[in-house]
Amino acid sequence: MPDPRYDQLSRVLTGHATKLKPGEKVLIDAFDIPDAFVIALVRAVRAAKATPFVQLHQARITRELMLGATEAQLDVSSAVELARMKKMDAYIAIRGSHNITELADVPDDRMRLTTGKMRPVLDWRINKTKWVVLRWPTASMAQQAQMSTEAFEDFYFQVCTFDYARFVPGMKALKALMDRTDRVHIKGPGTDLRFSIKGIGSVMCGGEFNIPDGEVFTAPVRDSVEGVISFNAPTIYQGIAFENIRLEFAKGRVVNATANNPDALNRILDSDAGARFIGEFAIGFNPHILHPMRDILFDEKIAGSFHFTPGQAYETGGNGNKSRVHWDMVNIQRPDTGGGEIWFDGKLIRKDGLFTLPALRKLNPAELTRA
Repeated sequence: MPDPRYDQLSRVLTGHATKLKPGEKVLIDAFDIPDAFVIALVRAVRAAKATPFVQLHQARITRELMLGATEAQLDVSSAVELARMKKMDAYIAIRGSHNITELADVPDDRMRLTTGKMRPVLDWRINKTKWVVLRWPTASMAQQAQMSTEAFEDFYFQVCTFDYARFVPGMKALKALMDRTDRVHIKGPGTDLRFSIKGIGSVMCGGEFNIPDGEVFTAPVRDSVEGVISFNAPTIYQGIAFENIRLEFAKGRVVNATANNPDALNRILDSDAGARFIGEFAIGFNPHILHPMRDILFDEKIAGSFHFTPGQAYETGGNGNKSRVHWDMVNIQRPDTGGGEIWFDGKLIRKDGLFTLPALRKLNPAELTRA
């Protein structure tokens, strides 16, 4: 019997997330996920009277291609992928893998070459299509979350089919505040960071781009970041596990970076001229996501968190920074992780993970989960 949750999630992706219209062309990018869900998603696209296109991926094959990738080969792949993406109105990616570190042994030069060559495809997809990206629940993800496979699947479908309309009143208030804010000051254990977001603008994320969702993002004025930040959520980037990342900034640039693997951290930050500058600052508030599980699509939405992102900025709500890197690093400010404060123009807006201003309290977990 098909899992009824597949149909429910498919309706969220084709309805709330991408708001498909009759005649639109949709690329379904499926990475190591069950055929049954791809079929459910194809049927949901057709039910919206849109046209589905499907591309299937396997992580081990992707790794093998990257290990021997050549510039000429990637030029062809990029051109083909970009030509197809330009014909799409929407993009839905579901990413599952039994081994999230499958690419850990891909050499740095192959990784940089691949990400650099495929960047135009990513940029077109982000800026020119309606898109949504999500993970697929696997046993390895359950292990990362320290949950049983069944319990994690229940958690996953609860989070991914959340009524995202509940975010709207609080998100609108937070966006309005961020749009008129100049100076940001973030305090916490190992963190004393100052920067400006004046004139950048902000973007609400309530289930339209990522599932799960729950953030409002902007970017710092590129050269305004000063101070130090310590990240208390572990992260995996380019298949490499990192913990205890600490970044020091001067005139917007990372001038010192340490972690459990400082050499790998600094190699990534030296990928190009923009990788040591910040392309995104976002505040997360999904009430059902409380603990890091080394999966950024979940971790960046953790209630009481914010993330600070070395590398590429978005076209909307961005500061113009360019890089092949876009690395969301997460700091959780709830009391159980050490607490912290966010100040806008000298006014405290969030303390120990809870919003303090009346208009923003609608984004606190107790308000979002109230029956």
